[in-house]
Amino acid sequence: MDMHVWLAYVVTAIVFSLAPGSGTVNSISNGLSYGTKRSLAAIAGLQIGLAVHIVLVGAGIGALVAQSALAFTIIKWVGAAYLVWLGLQKWRDRSTLATAQTVNQLSSMRLMRNAILINLTNPKSIVFLVALFPQFIDPTKDQVTQIMVLGLTTVFIDAVVMLGYTSLASQMGRFIRSDKIMSKINKVFGSMFMGCGALLAAAKA
Repeated sequence: MDMHVWLAYVVTAIVFSLAPGSGTVNSISNGLSYGTKRSLAAIAGLQIGLAVHIVLVGAGIGALVAQSALAFTIIKWVGAAYLVWLGLQKWRDRSTLATAQTVNQLSSMRLMRNAILINLTNPKSIVFLVALFPQFIDPTKDQVTQIMVLGLTTVFIDAVVMLGYTSLASQMGRFIRSDKIMSKINKVFGSMFMGCGALLAAAKA
């Protein structure tokens, strides 16, 4: 994988991880309830769930490339369109980040298990990865190596971002829970997703 392609993916993966979602809610909630240190198990659990999705998506993309170059090209166009659509949805998102602090102290294993299930049961992660990976994979080169690089990069970036959310939440809970701030965050990331989709579509024109 060329360095400039990988760097472009790093930027996209950072946007993907920063965008509020179920993993973000889990990280912030744990940060508020348990602090950063006790929440590390949950962050690890989120990455285990994400890694499972990456393996499933990677295997599917590899099989697709082997069978049909046309199908691979089509899914790249669909992926670019999906990024734009996701941006529109995020821009119009009116949901709030209702993180409740619980008095029940869960064990580290329970926190990890809950986090794994949160990511495993989130179909949006698979759909997003299916849309994202083909944009950065060269079908003429080794698929396994490229998918491994993208997968490891995704997990590392997401772990760092979730750690950041958890740490921030433990120190600035009231600010993070502000509905006004959450609305602004949704619009910022909605614009970023639409911009990524438009750029990817223009690059194929």
